[in-house]
Amino acid sequence: MEKKIAFIGTGVMGASIVKHLLKAGHSVTVYNRTKSKTEELVSLGAKWASTPAEASVDKDIIFTMVGYPKDVEEVYCGKEGILQEAAPGSIVVDMTTSEPTLAKKIYKRAKENGIHSIDAPVSGGDIGAKNGTLSIMVGGDHDIVQSIQSILETFGTNIVYQGEAGAGQHTKMCNQIVIASGMIGVCEAIAYGLKAGLTMEEVLKSISSGAAGSWSLSNLAPRILQGDLEPGFYIKHIIKDIGIAIDEAERMNLTLPGLQLAKELYVTLQEQGYGEKGTQALIKYYVE
Repeated sequence: MEKKIAFIGTGVMGASIVKHLLKAGHSVTVYNRTKSKTEELVSLGAKWASTPAEASVDKDIIFTMVGYPKDVEEVYCGKEGILQEAAPGSIVVDMTTSEPTLAKKIYKRAKENGIHSIDAPVSGGDIGAKNGTLSIMVGGDHDIVQSIQSILETFGTNIVYQGEAGAGQHTKMCNQIVIASGMIGVCEAIAYGLKAGLTMEEVLKSISSGAAGSWSLSNLAPRILQGDLEPGFYIKHIIKDIGIAIDEAERMNLTLPGLQLAKELYVTLQEQGYGEKGTQALIKYYVE
């Protein structure tokens, strides 16, 4: 059944998700702070809105995928935010990697307006978004999540309900901890192999399908060898996510030294001007 959908934030991943929704026959209205990033989507049939509030008028589902927690709060709760215009009974779905505490706050605010709120951060990067194979970690009311399952399946293949509001974001923190720390291993293995005079393409054939295998090793290590540091996920955003995870861990009296190290390395790369590059640009810390 066709749904009236708004999508706020059409960046690297958001644009691909909108294309899947359009292809599935849904009516999609888009908003992005940089209007030029929506031009291709409009040419494919999406409608343009000038504010998140305008985009949210008379919609069944409103998706958001923006940069930082402060952006999420502004998009939902600001003067021109979603909750100003979203109708009672509509569903808001935040796919930004954000703070679990903010997800709970938005859930409460939305509920006061008769709106259903779901936190559903994703993993899979630009490749997963293009292929419609994202992993989606979902928090919120179970019956509401079930009601949009078919919509989520438009662009995701591993959709797992994690629990009440905020649980999706906590799960994404687990994901980001593995990614941030795991990239250190990927880059150190490449640096070591190159120093040893190995042909790294052949090395990857051996180790990618063994016990060392991971999504990052299979998908980002080849990019590193090709010199492709363009973002599937920005360094500036992994630093943000690491910060959220460390803050949440501190609230739980948990120390994560591996994640602290990853933060130090990524901050160093950002200071060297790599903040707009993909997480695989961490190789620059080891190899120039």
